[in-house]
Amino acid sequence: MHRNIYYIFITLLLSIAAVACSSEKAIRKGDKFAAIMEYHEAAKEYKKAYRQISPKERPKRAEVAWKMGECYRKGNSAVFAAAAYQNAVRYGYPDSTALLYLADALLEKGDYKASEKNYRAFLEKAQDNRMAQIGLQSAMQSAEWKKNPNRYIVKKSKELNGQRSDYCPAYVGEDTTMIVTTTTRKEATGDELSGITGQKHADIFMTKLDEKGKWQKSEKIESDVNSEFEDGACAFTPDGKVMYFTRCVTDPHYPRYAAIYKSSRSDASWGKPEQVVITRDTLSLYAHPAVSPDGEWLYFTSNMAGGCGGLDLWRFYIGPSRAMEGIIENLGPMINTDGDEQFPSFGPKGELFFSSDGYPGMGGLDIFCATLFNDTLWNVTNMGAPLNSNGDDFGMTFAPGLYRGFFSSNRGDARGWDHIYSFFLPETVHMLRGWIYEKDGYELPEGVIYMIGDDGTNSSFGVMKDGSYSVRVTPGVKYVLLGTCKGYLNSMQELTADSVEENREYQLDFELASITKPVLIDNIFYEYDKATLTAESTASLNELVKLLELNPNVTIELGSHCDFRGSDNYNQRLSQARAESVVEYLTAAGIEKERLTAAGYGEESPKVITKKLSEKHTFLKEGDLLTEEFIDALDTEEQKEVCHALNRRTEFQVLRTTYKLYE
Repeated sequence: MHRNIYYIFITLLLSIAAVACSSEKAIRKGDKFAAIMEYHEAAKEYKKAYRQISPKERPKRAEVAWKMGECYRKGNSAVFAAAAYQNAVRYGYPDSTALLYLADALLEKGDYKASEKNYRAFLEKAQDNRMAQIGLQSAMQSAEWKKNPNRYIVKKSKELNGQRSDYCPAYVGEDTTMIVTTTTRKEATGDELSGITGQKHADIFMTKLDEKGKWQKSEKIESDVNSEFEDGACAFTPDGKVMYFTRCVTDPHYPRYAAIYKSSRSDASWGKPEQVVITRDTLSLYAHPAVSPDGEWLYFTSNMAGGCGGLDLWRFYIGPSRAMEGIIENLGPMINTDGDEQFPSFGPKGELFFSSDGYPGMGGLDIFCATLFNDTLWNVTNMGAPLNSNGDDFGMTFAPGLYRGFFSSNRGDARGWDHIYSFFLPETVHMLRGWIYEKDGYELPEGVIYMIGDDGTNSSFGVMKDGSYSVRVTPGVKYVLLGTCKGYLNSMQELTADSVEENREYQLDFELASITKPVLIDNIFYEYDKATLTAESTASLNELVKLLELNPNVTIELGSHCDFRGSDNYNQRLSQARAESVVEYLTAAGIEKERLTAAGYGEESPKVITKKLSEKHTFLKEGDLLTEEFIDALDTEEQKEVCHALNRRTEFQVLRTTYKLYE
C-alpha cells in the first residue's frame, strides 16, 4: 500500500514537472515569434501556456496573459485582446498599462461604460497620461456620436470583399472604372500563412466596372508587384501610370520592417517594382503611401526619429524640381500626435484624410479630415459615424472629384478581419423658387430673372407659363436677383443661402409694377381727417423708394383718392394734400423732386374692379366701377364699407421712362 502511494506521488510530481516544462517551452516559442513580430503565432503559444499554468501561480498567469494581450492588440483583435488584458489585471499584473490597454480594447469592442471605468482606474495611477485622457473622452463621447450620425451613407461592399481580409481600396489615378484592393483571399500568392495575422500574405488585386456599372470579380495583378510577402496599401500618381505600395518582407530570424516600393505601368502591365529609398534608416518602417493631388509629394506613415510619437505622417518630395530633391517633412504636431497616424489619402478638394488613435474617437483607428488654411494651419475633424465605428476605420479612396468611394474597416468582425465599405455623401440641394406676377394682378409668363452671386454666378433665365421659376443655389453664397418683364418696372430681391449641409428651399416672389396702368400702394395710412402719414405707412413707402432707385429713369405721378363721403371741395383739397405728403416723404428719402408729381383726385376717379379683387370680394365683378350710385345699390352696409375703402387709395402712375436717359 505504501509502495503504491509512493508511485502515485512520484507520478504526480513528474506530471506537474512535465506541465511546467511544456508551459515554459510554449512561452519561449511565443517570445521568439513575438520578437520577429509574428503575433498570431506568438498568441497561440501564449494561449497554450496560459491554459497549462495553474490559477494559483498568479504572477506567472498574469505575465502570460499580458503577453497574449499584446499580441492580440498588435494583431488588431480587440475582442481577444480585451479578454487577455482582463485576465492580466485579474491576476495582478504589476504594470498599470494593462488597465490602459484593456480600456482601449473595450472601447474598440464598443463597451463604452466598461472602457470608461478602466480609463478612470488607470488615470488614478497616471493622471497626466494624454492617451488615457483622450481615451476617456472618446468613451464618453462615442455613444453620442453613434446616436447622431452625419449624412454619409455607408454599406459593406459585396463585390469587393472576398473570404478573408480585404482592405485599402484605391482608384487607379483619375480612372473611375478601375480599383485595386489589398486582400488575403486564397488566390493570393504562396501557400504560407502570415505569422502576424494567421492569414495568407496579402496581394494586390484589381477589379473593373462592367458595361452595366457593376464591379467585376477581383483578379490578382499578374506582375512582380505581388510576391511571397505582404504587398498592398497602394496609391497612384494622378495619371495612373505609377503605383506606390507597401511591402513587408518577413524573416524567420529577425524582424523586417515595411518599406515602400513603386512600379510603372506600360500599357496594361506593371513593371518590376523597386524600393523607394526615403532614408538610410533600416530600423524604421515606411508604409501606406499616398500621392498628393499635384503629383509632387509622396505622403506616408513612419516611426522614424524626429516625429511626434508613435507612427507619424510624413511627406517625401518626388516632383521634378532638382532643388527640392530628397526633401522629407514631418507634417507636424497639428496633424501628428503621440498616438498613431496612418493611411493618408486625399479628398476631392485636396483635403488630407488619415486614420488615427491619437485624437478622441469611437475606438481603434478613426478617420479624420484635415484642411489647410492660412497656408500653415491645419483644422482636423473627426468624420464621425457612420464612417467611423468602434473598430479600425481606414484607407479611404475617393472617386475623382466626388465625395463617394470606398474605405476599409474591421467593424463587427471579432477576428479583426478587414472588409471594404462603400460610402457616399448625398448631395445637398438648396433650391430657390418663386413667381413673377403683376402687382394687383396675375402671373407674367414673359418674365425674366437675372441672378448674380458673390461666387461669380452671373446668369439669367425665363419663368414657366404659370410665372413660376426654380433655380439651384449654392450654400453660403449671397445672391442679388432682378425680376423683369416688358411693360413693367424691375424688381430686386436678395438672398444669402444657408451654409448648412442640409437640403433647403427658399422662396422669393417678384411683384412687378405696370408702366401703363395705375399701381396701388398698399398700406398707406393717414391720420383721420388729415394729410399726415402714420408710422404704419413707412414700410410701403420705403419699398417705393427702393423701386424708384432701381428704376432711375422713371418719373411717376402720386395720386390720392377719397370716397364719396364729404363735399367735393373737401375731398379734392384732402386728396391733394395727401398726395403731396407722399411726395415730401420720397424727396426726403433722396428721390429727385423732378421725378414726382402730386395729384389729388378727390372722388372723381372711382376704383375699377380687377379680376383679383373680384376673387377676393365675391359680390363684385371684374370691371365694376365703384361709383356712388353703384355703392348705394349694394345690399349690406358691410359691402358698402368695403367699396368705400377701395376708393380711398394712394396709387402711382408711370409718366415717363426716359428721365435723364440721354444725358
